Amino acid sequence: MEKLALYTSESVGKGHPDKICDQIADAVLDECLRQDKHSRVACEVLASNRLIVIGGEITTKAYVDVVKVAWSILKPLGYNENDFTILSNINRQSPNISKLVDKKNQTIGAGDQGIVYGYATDKTKTYMPLSTILAHELVKTATKLIEQGKFHGAKYDMKSQVTIDWSKKQPILDNMLMSIQHDTDINHSKFKDFVINKIMKPIAQKYRLNTNFVARVNAAGDFIIGGPIGDTGLTGRKIVVDNYGTTAHVGGGAFSGKDYTKVDRSGAYYARWIAKNVVAAKLAQRCEVELAFAIGEPKPISMRIETFNTNVVSIDKIYKTVHKTFDMDLITIIKTLNLDQPIYQQTATFGHFGREELKLPWEQLNKVKTLLKNL
Repeated sequence: MEKLALYTSESVGKGHPDKICDQIADAVLDECLRQDKHSRVACEVLASNRLIVIGGEITTKAYVDVVKVAWSILKPLGYNENDFTILSNINRQSPNISKLVDKKNQTIGAGDQGIVYGYATDKTKTYMPLSTILAHELVKTATKLIEQGKFHGAKYDMKSQVTIDWSKKQPILDNMLMSIQHDTDINHSKFKDFVINKIMKPIAQKYRLNTNFVARVNAAGDFIIGGPIGDTGLTGRKIVVDNYGTTAHVGGGAFSGKDYTKVDRSGAYYARWIAKNVVAAKLAQRCEVELAFAIGEPKPISMRIETFNTNVVSIDKIYKTVHKTFDMDLITIIKTLNLDQPIYQQTATFGHFGREELKLPWEQLNKVKTLLKNL
C-alpha cells in the first residue's frame, strides 16, 4: 500500500471561547497603543461560564476601560450584559522587566527569552500551507454567511479541520470537518447540506481541488451550548491555529495580548517575513526560520534556517544574504514592521499569517530584490 502524506490543519471561529479571549486581549492592546504607542501590555483573559476575568500587566499613559473594550467584542457575537460578569485585575509591568526592555541608550531589549519560527512555502500564492488556508477559509466563509443573514440557525462558535494528501503530484483533499454552534430548532439535515454545498464544496472548487472528500458536519450531534458558557476560554491556547498548522514548528509563546517588546510575537512576525521573502526570491521552495532571544538582549542570540532540501543555492549563501538583508535588532524590527501601531485585533481570528486582505507588514515581499542582490 502506498504511504499517504497527510497534512492536517484546524481553525476556530470568532465565537470560540479561546478566540473570544484572544480578541479581547488584542482589543485592549490596540486601545493602549492607539493612545500611547510606548505602552507595555501583557493582557490575559479567562472566560468561564458566566464570568470573564481580564488580567495581566499594563504600563501605559492611556486610559482604557477594559470592561467596555470586552463588550465591544462580545456584543457583535450576540451576547448582552446579562450574559457575563466581567472583572478586571490589571497590574503594572514588573520594574525588573522594564529596566531590561527600555534601555537608556535608545535600544529595546527583548521582554523575555523565547524561540520563534517563521515559515513559507511556494505551494500557494500566500506562501502558506494549503490545509491551513482551507481551514481558515471554512470558518471565514461560515462567519461571513452568518453576518449576511444567509446561514440561518448558525452561531459564531465553530471549528474546522482539513486534511490534504500530498502523496501525488497534485494535492488531494482528503476530508473536511466543521462543528458549528446552532439554534435549538434547526433542521439538522438542511443545516448539514448547507455547510457541505454552500461552504465546503465551493471552497474546494475555488482552490481547484476535488469535491469527493469525506465531509463531517457536527459529527457529535447537537451543538446548542457554545462560547464560554459551553467551554472555558483562555488567551493563547490556539498557538497552532494562529501559525502554520502541523506543517511547521511553532514557538513556545502565544501572540494575543502582547505588545511588540514580547518577542514571542514580534520575533515570529519577523521570522515569517524573512522566510516568505526567501521563498519568493526562489532561493528555496520551503523555508523555516528559527530565531532565539534572551531577555534584555536587543538582537536574537541565534538563527537557524531550514529549507528541507529545497534550496537552489547553498544554505551558506542563504544565511549570508539573510544576514546582509535583514537587520534583526529589536528596535529595527518594531519600526520596520510598524509594530507600535494598533493593528493587532484583526489578527486575533483566522490566523496571523497569509492574510492578504489585511496588508500586514510582515506579509510584504519588499526584500526579494535585496536578497538576490546580496547573494
